[in-house]
Amino acid sequence: MGRTTGVVATTLAVALAVSSCGVTRGEGDNDLLMIIPNSPGGGYDLTGRAAVRVMEDHDVTGGSFQVENAIGAGGSLAFAQLMNLEGDEESMMTVGLGVVGSLYSFGSTESLQDATPIAQLIEEQEGILVPGDSPWRTVDDFVEAWRADPASITVGGGSSPGGPDHLFPHQLAEAVDVDPTAVNYISYDGGGPLTSALLGNKIQVGFSGLGEFAGSIENGDLRVLAVSGEERIEQESLSDIPTLVESGIDFTFLNWRGVLAPPGISEEREQDYIDYFTAMRDTDEWTEQLEANGWEDAFVTGADFDRFLVEQDARVADTLTELELIDEEDA
Repeated sequence: MGRTTGVVATTLAVALAVSSCGVTRGEGDNDLLMIIPNSPGGGYDLTGRAAVRVMEDHDVTGGSFQVENAIGAGGSLAFAQLMNLEGDEESMMTVGLGVVGSLYSFGSTESLQDATPIAQLIEEQEGILVPGDSPWRTVDDFVEAWRADPASITVGGGSSPGGPDHLFPHQLAEAVDVDPTAVNYISYDGGGPLTSALLGNKIQVGFSGLGEFAGSIENGDLRVLAVSGEERIEQESLSDIPTLVESGIDFTFLNWRGVLAPPGISEEREQDYIDYFTAMRDTDEWTEQLEANGWEDAFVTGADFDRFLVEQDARVADTLTELELIDEEDA
């Protein structure tokens, strides 16, 4: 599959060089490696560590996990590391829509389906965040100002172009009759920098999943104008936030996260991994994690997950092509 080329080819080369050093795990035991493609406390980190904790608590794998945060290039560095572990049957990586986008944005010639798809785990709504003292009290207030002068409103997200926090405002813009190419978007490396940008008045609106912002929302530093799912988030602290649909905007948007293994592993090992996550998903503890984080169960495995990844690749490519961020032949 084609990709826009040369953006950070040297960065990906560095990733391959670093990952070729390998990861030291206990010899002769059942320890596994979970690669996380962003910083501690980010969405991938929350999901990956929650899954690891449940599997360890229930002795699902017969061993333990080492968790490694591979930070940089929107997840492209982590994916390069995973691909360089071809045939390694002790490793896996959390992925999601943001990594799909980063592979386009940072010039990768590979896509998620080139690895070994294991399972989609969750879906997550996005939220529209503003500082606590923002004059916009409702999403209608924001949209009215956005329509009047989109270039004057700076929005941000914790995703590279093509990631969920980038796709969401551009697709929302189209839904509310704002020219998507006029959206003034700034990318930040996760929820921490995005919060700082909002509170420091560097941007006026943030688009992101809400799990990373719980403390700032609870203490009033940030407010959420609307969430992007068909129904409100059931999590008690967020249950009073209206959906876009409730606000009269016919648009929904969901992010997702799942797990890949390196390419070239055996069919038997692939099935082992699928069985691990199936057993995890069936625990009460995982159900509690879904509820505590406001995630929705979206469990799909193997070939079905592979087909989903092809759809998500097209979803990202279509939007980036419309925004003229990639050429049609690179889509």
